[in-house]
Amino acid sequence: MRAALASALVLGTIVSGLGAASAQADPAVKPAAWGQCAADVLATLPATVTPEERAKLTCAVQEVPVDHSRPRGEKTGIAMMKRPANDPSRKIGSIFLNPGGPGGSGLIRGAIAKNYFQPSVLDRFDVVGFDPRGVARSAPMRCFRTQEEADSVNEGWYSLPITKAEIASTIKQSKLYTDYCKINAGPLLNHMSTEAVARDLDVMREAVGDKQLNFVGFSYGTLIGSTYANIFPQRTRAMVIDGNVDPRLRLTNGAEYDRQRADGFEIALDAMLKRCDSAGVAKCAFAGDARGKFEALKVALGKGPATLPDGTKVTLSDVVGRVAGDLYSIARITPLAAWLQSIHAALNPSVASLSVQSTVELAAPLNNAGGRMDVDPLPDTPYTADDSYYGVNCTDKPFARTTRNWERTAAEWEKDSPTFGRYQAASDLLTCATWPTRNPDRWIGPWNKRTKNPVVVVGNYYDPATQYLFAQRMAKQLGNARLISVDSFGHCILGRSAGTDAAVAKYLVDLVAPAEGQVFQPNVQPFA
Repeated sequence: MRAALASALVLGTIVSGLGAASAQADPAVKPAAWGQCAADVLATLPATVTPEERAKLTCAVQEVPVDHSRPRGEKTGIAMMKRPANDPSRKIGSIFLNPGGPGGSGLIRGAIAKNYFQPSVLDRFDVVGFDPRGVARSAPMRCFRTQEEADSVNEGWYSLPITKAEIASTIKQSKLYTDYCKINAGPLLNHMSTEAVARDLDVMREAVGDKQLNFVGFSYGTLIGSTYANIFPQRTRAMVIDGNVDPRLRLTNGAEYDRQRADGFEIALDAMLKRCDSAGVAKCAFAGDARGKFEALKVALGKGPATLPDGTKVTLSDVVGRVAGDLYSIARITPLAAWLQSIHAALNPSVASLSVQSTVELAAPLNNAGGRMDVDPLPDTPYTADDSYYGVNCTDKPFARTTRNWERTAAEWEKDSPTFGRYQAASDLLTCATWPTRNPDRWIGPWNKRTKNPVVVVGNYYDPATQYLFAQRMAKQLGNARLISVDSFGHCILGRSAGTDAAVAKYLVDLVAPAEGQVFQPNVQPFA
């Protein structure tokens, strides 16, 4: 009932003037009912979307089964937004976009498709963004009724638990979080797998009238794409996956996958510190034995926070969290170096003053963090986040069903990945141990089904979140794939490398896959 009601509510907020579909509709896929996007949806678009572009956007909610094994059972709604092809007379079909996460809202991605694609692609394709099931406007899966409930869990939940007290408190609060999910999440709790999302995607493909799927997925979206390609290989026309996971490892050993994710952040950090020193202090404020300074900074912060000139206190957890977040974006790396230098100067007052930023606002989390938000709400504030991040990860990724050995595991990961090992262990490894679903339906392979056209796999050398090794493994695991590489920092690359964008455009439009092994450059390098 909760999911069906949520779908009806979503429908009313995405599309103006359309009624909710019956929860007992015939399982045959009906054409997408595109209509005017609601004003509050359009209000979320960035200013780069022109009034003319906004006027052409349409929205729909596609009904899909909550449980695809019961197509006549309860339904939920998938919110979609379409940017029409510039030249509809030569339209090839639709491209579906997913930004990753899990839990990333993709609804407006079609509207900003010019950020990723060359004009030749936008001329020939409608581009459809969507919120996957349980995310944002697609019947969001929520573990809390009020923000106060969420805050009660957030208090005492540490992103980098080190002391015995911090570890015990984090384990306790993590269990409390999953208890709330068991009570409040509703029917979607048991049906948040990537397999379910891939099957939703096939319904959407049919609903827009395409015989085969065109898909571009980023980060976690690469798992959606690779899953679809292996469940529906004959229905796959063109697929580009950028910032790749290792599907086999992720779906068979969640702990080892996350441990190797920590390695990826270490690789990116090490490359950034070396690049900083090579650039020199004129271009990178943290230059001058950047690695040595960083390690000394960690040791000092392990004893207590630093106080910046404006009075801001910075903890070790702040530094690890911000470095992890800023390594996602090339544009954030130079300001990150300046911020690190300001902390170094605060810890070492005798250091000559450099022209650096003394304070930089801490970066917001780059993914849904289970609804844990630092806010000071009014009493009985409605909870408006969603909990799809853990809903997907704890369904897909197998973990030990106990936290008894967490402290030892975190210490081991910290030896392998000194900066990010413990930080990574404090997420899925901890929460998924008590996640309230057992034996969920999920796709665990095979991954080698052959598609008619190669899947184009794109990997950055210094991608922190999905290290380059994962892209290599993805390409090997798929039955028909081409790997292209970018000598770049940052997580994912489409829209930020002219050579890569041109190769992808030729593939999407003409089905000419790029040659295996090509290496492209980004438009901008850090400290340039």
